[in-house]
Amino acid sequence: MQILGKIFTYVLLLVAGTAHAQHAVREVPASVMQNIYGQVKTPHKYGLVLVPADDSKKLDCPSVFRKGDKWYMTYIVYDGRGYETWLSGSEDLLHWKTLGRLLSFSDTTDWDNNQKAGYVALQDYRWGGSYEWQAYKGKHWMTYIGGGSRGYEQGLLSIGMAYTRKDPSVPHEWQRLPEPVLMATDKTAGWWENNTLYKSTVIWDRNKTTGYPFVMYYNAKGDSLKPKRGKERIGMAVSNDMVHWQRLGKDPVLNHHAGITGDPQIQQLNGVWVMFYFGAFWKDRPGAFNRFACSYDLVHWTDWEGEDLISSSAPYDDRFAHKSSVVYHDGVVYHFYCAVNKADQRGIAVATSKDMGESEVQFSGK
Repeated sequence: MQILGKIFTYVLLLVAGTAHAQHAVREVPASVMQNIYGQVKTPHKYGLVLVPADDSKKLDCPSVFRKGDKWYMTYIVYDGRGYETWLSGSEDLLHWKTLGRLLSFSDTTDWDNNQKAGYVALQDYRWGGSYEWQAYKGKHWMTYIGGGSRGYEQGLLSIGMAYTRKDPSVPHEWQRLPEPVLMATDKTAGWWENNTLYKSTVIWDRNKTTGYPFVMYYNAKGDSLKPKRGKERIGMAVSNDMVHWQRLGKDPVLNHHAGITGDPQIQQLNGVWVMFYFGAFWKDRPGAFNRFACSYDLVHWTDWEGEDLISSSAPYDDRFAHKSSVVYHDGVVYHFYCAVNKADQRGIAVATSKDMGESEVQFSGK
């Protein structure tokens, strides 16, 4: 009996140790989180860098990438009908010029004829890396919000996949898979995503940390009882080929149980995965703001509990300051975000880790 008792005690200790090890893997220590905050924070607001020509359009969701010695940004434009995806270019990350469209409205019966909001996929995710838009099997890829209803994020929105064999830094119309890759109406859709899907980002993890090379994070709205009244949360899906996707886990990976948790962007800093994302309308927290979470395994995320990375503080972003695209180049962090003022004018702004001066770009009529 004593032997059995010792074996039982050993098993309990082994189980407890395994549970502790799993817990240790899942949690990123506060000291590491603080160190990362110190490296990514951008206290200096340079100001607006892209604005619409007039108030009939709104700019949103920047995705910044590099090719050669030049920088480019995809972003989306809403004009009353829906979303289209555009491209701009820059020599210095501060001064930007509109180049043209990548995803346009379709006067067809396609499932996505009125909504095509695209985002860079498979970008070099290394902090301070090349930020190159990488190609897979000779193609560059974008995920996008697609839908057939007119208006601001109306109707059933799903995640589509677009691709091109041409130069992504030159404006041209991208090809698209004929059907969405993820939908809120899928039989595999979780309780938290059964109303509509929103922005997504895909990384190419050659180490297959999750068992798959391609990992997608996306935010969606839903609820187990009342889908239309659900909150927005971030979950994940995986793929072996960028075409066929399956959800990983039944629950979201980041959830604040109120308002919006959305628009993830993933980078890796000193061996730690960093997810930049925005929050909005949380309990006791008005407005919209940018924050981050960290992970060692791409599945379990530790949320930063300190100050916002970006929040409203200037006339051009005094309503919302949200949605991240962050790059670290030549010792300076550039945090691009969507700036919305109280007149509901919407453009792209940037904040930096060093004082880079002040932008002369302003909204129309200002």
